[in-house]
Amino acid sequence: MLNTLSKYFTLGFLSVFIFSEAQAQKVLTIKDAEQLALANYGTIKAKANQLNASKAYLTETRAEQLPDLNLSAQQDYGTVNGQNGPLYGYRGFSVASSGPALQHQNWNSAFGALYLANVSWDFFSFGKAKEKVKVQRSVVSRDESDLVQEQFQHEIRVAGTYLNLLAAQQLSKAQQDNLNRAIELQKVVVARVKNGLNAGVDSSQANAEVSNARIALTNTQQTEQEQSNLLAQYLGVPPQDFVLDSAFVTKAPANADPQSQVTNENHPLLQFYQNRVNVSNELAKYYNTFSYPTFSFFGTYQGRGSGFKWDYGTNQSDYTGSYGAGVEPTRSNYLVGVGMIWNITNPFRVQYQVKSQQYTSAQYKDEYDLVSKQLSAQLVLAETRISNALKNYHEVPEEVRAATDAYHQKLTLYKNGLSNIVDFTQALYVLNRAEVDNYIARNNVWQAVLYKAAATGDFGIFINNF
Repeated sequence: MLNTLSKYFTLGFLSVFIFSEAQAQKVLTIKDAEQLALANYGTIKAKANQLNASKAYLTETRAEQLPDLNLSAQQDYGTVNGQNGPLYGYRGFSVASSGPALQHQNWNSAFGALYLANVSWDFFSFGKAKEKVKVQRSVVSRDESDLVQEQFQHEIRVAGTYLNLLAAQQLSKAQQDNLNRAIELQKVVVARVKNGLNAGVDSSQANAEVSNARIALTNTQQTEQEQSNLLAQYLGVPPQDFVLDSAFVTKAPANADPQSQVTNENHPLLQFYQNRVNVSNELAKYYNTFSYPTFSFFGTYQGRGSGFKWDYGTNQSDYTGSYGAGVEPTRSNYLVGVGMIWNITNPFRVQYQVKSQQYTSAQYKDEYDLVSKQLSAQLVLAETRISNALKNYHEVPEEVRAATDAYHQKLTLYKNGLSNIVDFTQALYVLNRAEVDNYIARNNVWQAVLYKAAATGDFGIFINNF
């Protein structure tokens, strides 16, 4: 499995060279196809980026435990008229001028400055910060398993489409052979009709067989084009004609009934569903910490300068418009302390939030159980499919051999006027059906092994079974 974007980029460059050769009719092996698919498919790239985002946010979540350290500096110019009375600086839309409450308005102005250093640290919150980190760590695990299961499922999709395309190509070949035989029959019939050896209706039936064979060939070619287009989508490359590995046609799997080394709970899909449960459980624990207070340490150091002198309240002429005198800090203060904040109504709200998240965990667990049962049922079905596919695989050579013999026999008899065209066309149909059965039977053995790989979560029992 590929878990980093660097590997994707490496394979992306590799795909350029592989497909430049593929355009020159190089055989595209299934392993090359899998590598291209994992490197190029958009959904896998998206999930890899999602995982990277989760990892980055985990780092940020850990950094949230650090104290807040703020530095501030401002330099101002304005008046300092004061007035007795209450006010509220709503959302900061107010000034913080400080000065004596005088009998009348004046416009005396000078420079002022404020320099501030502040530290604030929530040093104890009953595990709230640690639980948030645990939540994000479980999110990273979930996204990792999501990427792995998407890679696994895409490997299965690509392999299935590869086999389907190979089967479609073989069926097109079978229909092309059938068309060639129908044309050969047509030539024989026309020659015999012209010589008066057969009735004219035989030529009509021969023409119908040729047309039927052409239609069948067109239909199989359409299926081949559809599967080729789908494979190109999965590989992330432009649509093209693929030359595939004939090993899936010429031989059966080395081990027709392989046993997986992956336990049921380690199936990529089940791991993803389990990690969804884990994230939800951690969220419930994190929400529960909101019921408790937060203890904070804070400290402030402040320096302030002003162009208004200390006796400005009694002597309104004692101020200066000098910038340097106004911004130089002449008074300083510091403050340190420990505070506690607790919204005592939070526990009444949080208990329902926790309860809601616990129900979500139960929902995810139910979905996990459902998928687990489905995979178990698919595994049983996979064993049956392998058994049936092997039976057909061993039986189909006899069907092809008998159908071929019957075809040549009927062809010889018809050429010598010892058989009618109905018997011959029936032999033609039986041979075509036998060839189709042959290609399908061979392909179905591999499809059955692939189905078992999907059910067990072990793609190796398919891709390494040559």
